[in-house]
Amino acid sequence: MEKLLLLEDDDSLIDGLMYALLKNGYEVQVARTIEEARGLLRENRFGLLLFDVTLPDGNSFALCEEIRQGGNSVPLIFLTASDEETSVIRGLDCGGDDYITKPFKLGELCSRIRALLRRSKGQRVEENIVCGGNLTINLTEGRVWRRGKPVELTGAEYRLLCLLVKNSGRVLTRDMMLDKLWDGAGSFVDDNTLSVYVRRLREKLEEEPSCPQYLKTVRGLGYEWKG
Repeated sequence: MEKLLLLEDDDSLIDGLMYALLKNGYEVQVARTIEEARGLLRENRFGLLLFDVTLPDGNSFALCEEIRQGGNSVPLIFLTASDEETSVIRGLDCGGDDYITKPFKLGELCSRIRALLRRSKGQRVEENIVCGGNLTINLTEGRVWRRGKPVELTGAEYRLLCLLVKNSGRVLTRDMMLDKLWDGAGSFVDDNTLSVYVRRLREKLEEEPSCPQYLKTVRGLGYEWKG
């Protein structure tokens, strides 16, 4: 079941949209302000975003730009009462995927949602993007973001991260990890160096490195990535 984020402050419209979206098999979370939406985006992974443009604490164009600058390519549809060409252009230029003008037919909106979700699933497979908590990792481009800000990793740190992420939920022993972590020149990574890489990854990716959320130690066995 795809989880959608609806950013809208009109209660009457929220009720109608919730009914239609739930009936079509979607899970929906609602935010009524931009700040509330930011909090939900930090805590959840959504399949698609539905943003009203004008909110009590600003407009959602700026929030869309933040999301895109953070490397998140989640599909986004703007819902707005304005059909002026300048507004449409602004919405698409800041990273929106579609734009529907109020009042609209719920059937048309659901059709557009289905189309964007089909397209985005194909893109996610191609781009190999992994999202979890505050992290976004593009395994194709070799780029990592934390809370929307790029994280600089050395080649060895990035190889270790990829190894962990691709085996998410599986405990990797230190021997298994050491066996995989040869660099391009054939240099061997020893046990002490592996410990250093683990510590550095935690310092760069974790909110509290001493109490990691992602890179967990499994005592007596090795490490596990909880993405």
